[in-house]
Amino acid sequence: MNALEGKVGEPRPKYLHTSECGVWNRPSLLNNVETWANVPLIINQGSAWFSSLGTERSKGTKIFSLVGKVNQTGLVEVPMGMSLADIIYKIGGGIPEGKKLKGVQTGGPSGGIIPARHLETAVDFEELTRLGSMMGSGSIIVMDEDTCAVDLARYFVDFLCDESCGKCLPCREGLKRMREILNRMVSGKGEEGDLEILRETAALMKDASLCALGRTAVNPVLSTMAYFPEEYAAHIRQKRCPSLSCKALVSYTIQPERCIGCGQCLKNCPSKAISEQGDVCVIDQSLCSRCGICFDVCPPKARAVKKTSRGDGAG
Repeated sequence: MNALEGKVGEPRPKYLHTSECGVWNRPSLLNNVETWANVPLIINQGSAWFSSLGTERSKGTKIFSLVGKVNQTGLVEVPMGMSLADIIYKIGGGIPEGKKLKGVQTGGPSGGIIPARHLETAVDFEELTRLGSMMGSGSIIVMDEDTCAVDLARYFVDFLCDESCGKCLPCREGLKRMREILNRMVSGKGEEGDLEILRETAALMKDASLCALGRTAVNPVLSTMAYFPEEYAAHIRQKRCPSLSCKALVSYTIQPERCIGCGQCLKNCPSKAISEQGDVCVIDQSLCSRCGICFDVCPPKARAVKKTSRGDGAG
């Protein structure tokens, strides 16, 4: 007897995908620890108590891992329906150094990136899905103005390439192709047709991947393309990164009128690209690896090292 065909004499079940069923091709119980933790509370206090928390269709509370560019990180438990703004500013204490919030990613690596303009969104299953993200693993990753949307999508696609089991071709090859394209973009080698290829690949993965990983892995790419199209355009057409985040698309120079001659950049440069010329330091662009150490160690009172985009709009 084939285990996937059920017991002898029984009609063949309608569940055909092994990723959606368990032994003998029957639905399986998902042992979600967070779900089970709610069971004794519901038994002891009643379903009416549990239903009084949350929204119309998303009941109870939810535990989130609040991380990223936020002052107070950690695990937080909030009632379903609390807004992203309240979670980030009232619980998380806002963005460090007074910087602007750019967006948040919810649901883990396969979640979408939600821009700052949707911060008043109520956090529940339906609203997050409507915005192109999901509840997923319950993470909220906060991004400030220095985060590049294109590089962020590349980072998560790269992670998901390793997470893919490789069983089905749409997920396995689709993620590799997306990573290829995004790597080219953040290196200043993006092409005009890249966005269309990304959309076509994402559509194929959503329709044909065997499991949820392949079907949701496209969320970081599709959401950033939808909410931050100007950043993709800058990377492809102008070969620049508006957030000054992509290493290959930025350059560092020392402003002589600000340089105080402390030599911190000279001492810490790993590629020996900095030299002294008189009382100031100068960076040799042909040797610079664009690691950014000079920018980090330059004394705040001087701020002599300047970080700029390598592209100027001319390509």
